[in-house]
Formats: sequence, C-alpha cells, structure tokens
Amino acid sequence: MARLEFEKIQPSQGSSFRLYHATEVESCRVYWHHHPEYEIVYIPHGNGRRQVGQHLSRYEEGELVFIGPNIPHLNFAYGQTGDFEEYVIQMRGDFLGKEFLKNVELEAISQLFEKSKRGLAFGRVTKRLVGEKIKNMVYQGNFERMMSLLWLLQEMAFADDVELLHAEGQQPDVPPKETERLRQIYSFVEQYFQTDIDPNQVAEEINLSLPAFCRYFKKMTNQTFTEFVNEYRINHAKVRLLENVSIAQIAYDCGFNNLSHFNRMFRKITQQNPTEYRQQFSTMVYPLA
Repeated sequence: MARLEFEKIQPSQGSSFRLYHATEVESCRVYWHHHPEYEIVYIPHGNGRRQVGQHLSRYEEGELVFIGPNIPHLNFAYGQTGDFEEYVIQMRGDFLGKEFLKNVELEAISQLFEKSKRGLAFGRVTKRLVGEKIKNMVYQGNFERMMSLLWLLQEMAFADDVELLHAEGQQPDVPPKETERLRQIYSFVEQYFQTDIDPNQVAEEINLSLPAFCRYFKKMTNQTFTEFVNEYRINHAKVRLLENVSIAQIAYDCGFNNLSHFNRMFRKITQQNPTEYRQQFSTMVYPLA
C-alpha cells in the first residue's frame, strides 16, 4: 500500500467542480489518498479492488461510488493492468454556495451528501443510468454539465440499490487538522504490520504518552489501536486470498504468527473463515496444489 497522500484538487476551467476521464492506468498517480472534496467515481466495466476508509472489497462489472470528504481511499487504478477507464467528479460541499444544500428542493441531495460520509456504492441499475449521464458530461458545455450533475445527484439520492460501506457510528473521515498525525500512525502500521507492533513506539512517533495515544486513537477512529491493526491485517489478508497462496502463508505474511489466532480474528471481523471467503471469489483464484 502506498503512503497516505493529500490530493490537491482544482476545479475544471470555467466550472465550479472537476470532471476528468482517464483511459490509462498510468494517468492515475495518487494512490492511497484523501481530500476535502466529495468524489463520484464511475468505472464503466471490469472488476477490481475497492478500498474506502476501512472498507475493503471487490467490485464487479464496473463501479459507481460516492465518497465523502477526507475519507482515505485507494485509487481504483491501483493494481490494474491492461484496459482501464474511469470517470471522476470532484466537488466541494459548497460548490454552488454555502446555502446551496439548504434549499428545500435539494433536501434529498443534502441527505445524499451526508450519507456519503460513510461511503456509498451503487448497484447495476443506478450504475447504468448515472453512468451514461456521466459519460455524456464529458462532451457538454459548462451549463449543461451542471444540469447533468444535479440530475445524477438526484438519481443517486433516490436509488434503492445503494450500499453503505461503513456501519453507523464508524468515522472513516479524517478531520483536516488531524490529517498529518493520523497519516503518521497509518504509515507506521503500513510499514510494520507484518511484525509485532509495540504501541509505545507509535506513541513515541507522534510525541504522546501511551495513555494519551490510546485515548486519542479511540476518539479519532472509534477503535482501539489493537482493533485497527488487526482489521488492517485482515484487510490485507482478504486481498491476498484472491491469490494462489496458502492460507498459512497469508496469515504469516499479514503479521499473524499463529494460524488459529488468524482464523479466529478473520471470522470475528468478516463473519466467515478464510476458506469460505476465498470460495466466494473462486473464479479469480487459481486452485492451490
């Protein structure tokens, strides 16, 4: 996983929001990142990896997601090879003025923006309807593009094939003033998750005492540091389970020295054992010898 980066976003010329169309994996240079803008990502076809905050899964037959501000997420081009295409819309919450979302006509869209702070993924019907509108926006003038954006936001607001990527109560967003401190913690876990991580070392890294660090981390993430590390390791294991690697090797590679402990932790977090999880994606995994 690449280190967490802050992506600076500028609106498209002559527009209050940014729209871009990428057709090459190499054009997507920022990988694990965050930004204060809301983001809609549409991928017309293909399968791949979805990581939004602490949520990690696979998308099938294209993708349509709405990601709220300051949620760390992985670029959808990460790990892709061959043909790749995506459309991305990025906008501030006040892109049409600070009082814009308070208009009664936009109540549903206002609620959509609020729900997006937990991350939203849409099903096949909405992907088709909204995706076609997004593709057409590339060729429209600025006024028509704005009208299209309002239309697709309304369509997403009333969609019934939507999945919340984070449970209620989870806080996947990163308050801007805490971005750097959390980045340091995440970077430490990224670098050392395969080893026995000593919380004292992490606390020292960000100049806090151990009790202060534990309180801070719980407040910011709604998890203990141990819970976060275990979930981080299991998320990596979920991706590795799509590869032709033995479960015992995956457990070891993800920082678990005991296979039984890995199996218990995997079931606790995913409600499945590793074998059951792997079988869901059996068409993507080569059979082990």
